This record gives sequence, structure tokens and C-alpha cells, in this order.
Amino acid sequence: MEAAPAKLPRIDFLYLSEADMIRAGVTDMATCVDTMEEMFALLHHGDYRMAGGNNNQHGAIIVFPENSPFATMPKPTTDRRFMAMPAYLGGRFQTAGMKWYGSNIDNRDKGLPRSILTFVLNDADTGAPLAYMSANLLSAYRTGAIPGVGARHLARKDSRMVGIVGPGVMARTSLEAFMATCPALDTVKIKGRGQANLDAFCAWVAQTFPQLHVRVVESDEEAVRDSDIATFCASVPTGDPSLYPTVRREWVRPGTFLSMPAPCNIDAAMQGAEIRKVLDFTGLYEAYREEIPKPVHRFIPAIGVRWFDLVDEGRLAATSLEDLSAIVAGAAPGRTSDDDIIMLSIGGMAVEDVAWGTQVYRRALAQGIGTRLNLWEQPALK
Repeated sequence: MEAAPAKLPRIDFLYLSEADMIRAGVTDMATCVDTMEEMFALLHHGDYRMAGGNNNQHGAIIVFPENSPFATMPKPTTDRRFMAMPAYLGGRFQTAGMKWYGSNIDNRDKGLPRSILTFVLNDADTGAPLAYMSANLLSAYRTGAIPGVGARHLARKDSRMVGIVGPGVMARTSLEAFMATCPALDTVKIKGRGQANLDAFCAWVAQTFPQLHVRVVESDEEAVRDSDIATFCASVPTGDPSLYPTVRREWVRPGTFLSMPAPCNIDAAMQGAEIRKVLDFTGLYEAYREEIPKPVHRFIPAIGVRWFDLVDEGRLAATSLEDLSAIVAGAAPGRTSDDDIIMLSIGGMAVEDVAWGTQVYRRALAQGIGTRLNLWEQPALK
């Protein structure tokens, strides 16, 4: 008698709404910083993969043409794009995942965030989905945590004053990470364009960190001058680097740590050898150089991209660029002097989403948070 075919396993996965993600600890910044630090060590040792033949691509992007014969095709307005960011991360994570998002600055007129993000986490062996989750907070907190890792290794231990340009979400999560890693901070200076955003930021600081003194300043210069930590967190249109917020050498005092997770430029004096220039991960910027027409800074506004443009122009030595993953792994020095001026470029990588997504998923699983959904009882195609 012919044996019955073996029954294949059913596949379930966990759905995590934004409320579920909060319950599972997605806003736990101290743990997020620790998780990102762990991720950087894995990057340095090569236990990861991202997209592309070089395994270092930021992601795959859909952009729209200026002129299309199709009336229903979206127009290429500011920040109008779709993007997929896949990655695998080893170590204790051993998972793969992909962040997927659509973005349109006009969303704000509809009462929506500029970008709407989701994340799928997969078993690295079978490829089966483990979780499908809301990812706006996931992305915001992993982005903010990278400046925290930078501050842990590159800021003065006695840092007391932080200057911020741009009072949005990135400013809030960056400040949370600085507070988690620089406990002596007592003053924050904030510069913004709109009064409503400034008021909202100040109210949030008063509620979240009542021990901080908040000063609203009128210029980028005021935000940077006399700050132990300075960060540019404002979103601006890309395409013309002369319009990106610019750090000028005369603003920066010895010992300053400059964290740059948003569009940024520097003046000629900031190109000097006395300014330590640290990339979050060199491979990301090398991938940009392979893929995008030069000068790349027109299209990718991270300051590390500008540094590589200067390398290509023969105005900066590639050997002068440092790597945060090597510093975290102990293969290169962090801050060596109280007078070091250190600038960190933050580009954003899919492995960050995988690391934090895995951490939050496992906490949700352990605490019974989320909704279990079924993919199949038995696959129809075998």
C-alpha cells in the first residue's frame, strides 16, 4: 500500500501593529543603542549581507519620471519614492528582513507621516516569514541609536551641551540616544524653521527630560558654537549641495563631536586633517561610488559621500577616513584626546532594521504580544 505523502508544516507569522511594537519595547532607546553596537561589530567582521553584488547597497528604489505618457503615474515631487531595503545579519540574530516604504512630502498635508514603513522578518534557513510589523518607530529608533553609538565612542565623557538643527523626529531620537550614552548632558540648543515644530520639540523635551535646560537659537552657527555635541537633523531637498546645511570650521571648538544623520555639507576648512572623519560603515559609501554618477553628493546628501567625492577629486586621502564599525570592534581607536574634533557620517543601513526588528520580535514572542496569522496549513504548490 502506497504511503500517504508527508504532511508539510503549517506556517504562521506574527503581526505587530504600532501599538504592539510599543508594548514590545521598540522605543527602548538604551537597549536599541546596545543592539546597534552589537550590529556594528558584526559588520566589521563581515557577518552580514545587504543588497547588490557588493553586498552593501542601501536598497532598491523606484523613482518616477518628469514626463510620463501615463496620466495616472505619480509625479516626481519632493521625496516621492518607493524603496526596499533587504539584509541578513548573523551573530545571535541569524535572521533576514526587508523594510519597505513609500514616501511623499505631501503626506503631511493629509495628516500622514512623510514616509510610511513596514518591515518583514524572515527565518534565515527556510525563508519563512516570522513577523510583519509596523516600522515607522522601528526605523526612527534604530536611526537615532546610531548617533548614540557614535557618542559612546567619540564624544567627550563630560559632554554637557548638545546643539540640534531641525526639531523633528530624528532630533528627538538622537537626543534620546545621547541621553542614554552621555549622562552629564544638561543643556540642549535647538534651531528650527517653524514655530509649531519648535514648540512641539520643547514640550516633548520638558516632558521626557525635565532635567534638561532648553534654549531656542536662531542659526545653525549658534547651534554648533560651544556645543560638546552638535547634530544636523533637518530634511532638505537633494540635488544642490550648496543648499545643504553647512558646518563651518570657525564654529567648532576643540573636543566637539558632530553627528550627521541628515543632509550636510562642510566648508573647505572642515576638510583639514585635524578633523577626524568617521563613516558609520565604509562599505555603504563604496557602494554609492560604484552605483551613482559623480559627484555623488548631489544625489546622496550624507557628509560621508562628500568626503568620498573629495577623495575622487584628489583633495582628500582615502586613508584619512575612519570607520565606526572598526572602532566598535576594537580594531581602531575611538576618541583619543579631549581636543579631538570628530565628525560622524550616518547613512542608514538595512542591517539596522534587521537587528532591532529581531530584538523587538523576540521580546514580543516571549511576552505574547501581537496577532498570530496563518500563511498556510499546507502549501497548495508542493
